[in-house]
Order: sequence, then structure tokens, then C-alpha cells
Amino acid sequence: MQLRELNIGCFGGGTGLPSLLGGLKTNPWLHLNAVVTMFDSGGSSGQLRDELGVLPPGDVLKCALALARNEGEARRVLLSRLPTLEHHARLGGHTGGNLLLSMMEQYSGDFLAAVDGLRVLLGCKGKVWPVSVDPASVCAEYGDGTVTRGEVEVDAGQSRGNQVRRLWLEPAASIHPAVADAVRDFDAVIIGPGSFFTSILPPLLVRGVRDALARMHGPIVLIANLLTEGRGMAGFTAAESARWVSEAIGRPVDVVIANTGRPSMDGLMKYAAEHKEPLELGDFDSDTEVVEGKFWCTEIARHDRRRLSFAVWSVLSERLLQHAHEPATTTSAS
Repeated sequence: MQLRELNIGCFGGGTGLPSLLGGLKTNPWLHLNAVVTMFDSGGSSGQLRDELGVLPPGDVLKCALALARNEGEARRVLLSRLPTLEHHARLGGHTGGNLLLSMMEQYSGDFLAAVDGLRVLLGCKGKVWPVSVDPASVCAEYGDGTVTRGEVEVDAGQSRGNQVRRLWLEPAASIHPAVADAVRDFDAVIIGPGSFFTSILPPLLVRGVRDALARMHGPIVLIANLLTEGRGMAGFTAAESARWVSEAIGRPVDVVIANTGRPSMDGLMKYAAEHKEPLELGDFDSDTEVVEGKFWCTEIARHDRRRLSFAVWSVLSERLLQHAHEPATTTSAS
């Protein structure tokens, strides 16, 4: 096996993608690219989007912090929220990092340039790409025919028991040309973990992502979530998540990394009270490899960074390095 640096794209957002990046960045054989959802409508990001007309900075900021040279100190400073001041009430409640990135966007007039500036400022190991710079919102149609708009509202609807039947972006958003070029050069793509309908799927629905991934010849790896996300996902499985992703990108998911770990019974009961349950495997299509391991190691539903990063490296090295120089075999029929 000949080791080489692998150019990896990681798609998603929320809290799941930064956690993945934070674990993978310690591997010197990986060059990381975070391709981040840009459709946040809640909290500080949503407010800045509405008030200043800027793109929502929150998910990009968290990914940049995860890749920062000094992640702990950067998070402490840039995720602190500003107090509400009498003469600057509009600034109160925002994180320093969200305001910084929004100011950099307004100054440069280019969100991609602002993200690159932040990346250099933080000494990031890897790149952070907004999947699109077009303003858009996540929309969902539920099983009963009702429709909702906005990341927060989509999550709330399925938490209340509405099963998502269809998901789209409105208006349609297009992949940034520089991002499309970058995706085609990836050796592999990792998707997830994160809120399934509002962090994992939306960047895959951007116009041009499917074509870029079709030209990317490496494997697609999906990291299955640990839990379902409310009553609307009751009975949802890792196999179903792979099928949703496959339909969005127009090609099969090659590998699913799935969890077999569980917290204590008390921990499970606390999540059950929120109508969240461990994500079961389900029945996978025959062309999808399933890699299982214990990634839920505490009472909190969060992938263990170190275990997950080792699992990802095992999959990538087996798919891209160990088989890369094996001689082709021929099969003859008698």
C-alpha cells in the first residue's frame, strides 16, 4: 500500500459536521474540505440574514472553528455572545464570530472571500466552502400534504409528528462554480452526521451538486446519525437515510458507517421522552457496504470523535489505497 494525502469533501452542517472535522483534522494524510449548508433560518444566523441581508454565517463559522489551529481558544472567543447594550441593541445576542464573518462579507462584497479570510485568520487545517451563495430556504411537504418553509419550521414540524415526504430549496440555489470545481477533484465524499432534513440533505439539493458528484469518481460515505429526531421520524432507519441521500445525489451511497453503541437505560429513557430513539440499521441495498462500530460512548448522543475518525480512515484507506494498485482480475465463464 502506497500512502498519499487524500483530498476529502465533507458535506453537512449543524453540530455534526464540525465534530467530524475536529476529529479528522489530526490525520496528516487527509486534506479536508467542508462543504457547508447555507440555509439556516434560526438563531443569530437567521436574524443577521433578515436584518443585514447577509448569508447565514453560523454553520460556516462552526466548521472554520473546528479546523482552527487552536480550536478551544477560537471557540471560546468567537462563540461568545455579545451583551445587549442600550445604544446597540441589534448587536446583542449575536456571537462575535457571526458578526465578524458578516462584517467581512459586507466589506469584501464576496462571501467566499470572507470565508477564506476567516480561514486564514484562524489558521485552519483545510478549506471551508459554502455550498452556494444564493439565498434560499429549506421547504418540506409532509405526509398529510401540508407544507412548511424554513429550517426551524421544518425541524419543528417533523418533531411534532409530521413525516417529511418531500424536501426542496426555494428559490432554487446553484452551487458556486469554485465549489463545483473543488468537488470534482475530491478523492471521496463524506456526508453527515447532523440533523437529517435540515443539515444533511439541503446542501445535496443545491443545483449542480448532483452533476459535480457524478464527476467525482471516489466513494460516497454516509455517517448515520445516532438517533431519530422526533415523532415524525419514528421507525426511520440508517438504510432509509442512505436511500434519501442516494436519490438526492443520483448515485448510490457506497459505505454507511453506523453505530452499535448505546448509553445507559436512563439515558435512553431521557431521549425517549423527547420522542428520539436509537437509529436502527434497516435493510440496505446490496451495493452499500455497512461498517458498524461503537461510536456512542457517553450519555450524550454524540459521536466519539476519535473512534469516528479512525473508522473513516479505515474506510478511505481500504477503498482508495489498499485496492488502488491491485492488478485487475478477469473472470471467465465456461
